[in-house]
Amino acid sequence: MSIYSHLKQLTAVSCVAAALGFSALASADTWRYAHEEYEGDVQDVYAHKFKEYIEDNSEHSLQIYRFGELGESDDIMEQTQAGILQFVNQSPGFTGSLIPEAQIFFIPYLMPTNMETVIEFFRQSKAVNEDFPKLYEEQGLELLKMYPEGEMVMTADEPVTEPADLKGKKIRVMTNPLLSSTYEAFGATPTPLPWGEVYGALQTNMLQGQENPIFWIESGGLYEVSPNLIFTHHGWFTTASMANKDFFDGLSKDDQAMIRDAADYAFNETVKHIRGLAEKSLEKIQASSDDVTVTRLTDEQIAKFKARAPQVEETFYEMTGESGKALLNQFKKDLEAVTN
Repeated sequence: MSIYSHLKQLTAVSCVAAALGFSALASADTWRYAHEEYEGDVQDVYAHKFKEYIEDNSEHSLQIYRFGELGESDDIMEQTQAGILQFVNQSPGFTGSLIPEAQIFFIPYLMPTNMETVIEFFRQSKAVNEDFPKLYEEQGLELLKMYPEGEMVMTADEPVTEPADLKGKKIRVMTNPLLSSTYEAFGATPTPLPWGEVYGALQTNMLQGQENPIFWIESGGLYEVSPNLIFTHHGWFTTASMANKDFFDGLSKDDQAMIRDAADYAFNETVKHIRGLAEKSLEKIQASSDDVTVTRLTDEQIAKFKARAPQVEETFYEMTGESGKALLNQFKKDLEAVTN
């Protein structure tokens, strides 16, 4: 990063601090938490359950900021690392540029498709609950909880049943190198783009598709401009709540334990929320538009996509080295433990 870019970043962070009316060094009983989604979406549900527990079990209060109120995903992460925000919720899709190993969740067909198995994996996984916190700590972050939001669903300008159908299509991906590698393997042209620009780019055909959990496709109205839904069963959208490490370490042991309990409570309540959410969201989409098509790939069709997954795994190794290899080995052991 150039000196100019560094100064520009510091200026932006300072402006946000001024706008919120406090300094990065301030310590207050009102804590601040930012996430990446809209009112009522999964991250918002988690944040409000987290807030509920904290306010019911301490003298502290929590102020929640939703998508766009303090900027995009990269902005709220910078603000958390700078100590302006005490808590942030960010998916590995964006954290992957900061913590390369977090991109593990974007290796296609690594995660199972059964929701209960996925939930049990997040509860029990050594990779998630013991190995990942160490990686986040190196970036000044205290990882509180990783949790699933929903199965990833692709949308496109026409139905897709095989990789050949994606040839020449620009598919929006998060700013995540491994996700780009996945869509290259699938035959598409991956196009990283901030969330705020996605709807317009689909509407004007600058993009021909994207991927997200079905509730987000409904909430963001993406089906209006990208009406063909394709269930490829290639992955789950995962996210994580975390705290500024210096802030967390400066708390009393009682407050630290209370925050961890709040994260556990929010996880359990969010799990209740996502059960059946995909089905309800799809019903709303289909009731809202006659243009929507739903393609559920057969096992034979999935096999054509799945055959391309090993090259993405190799890319993950190239990006992360020995640490990534060890993490993926543990990840697979953890998955085996909950699927057998």
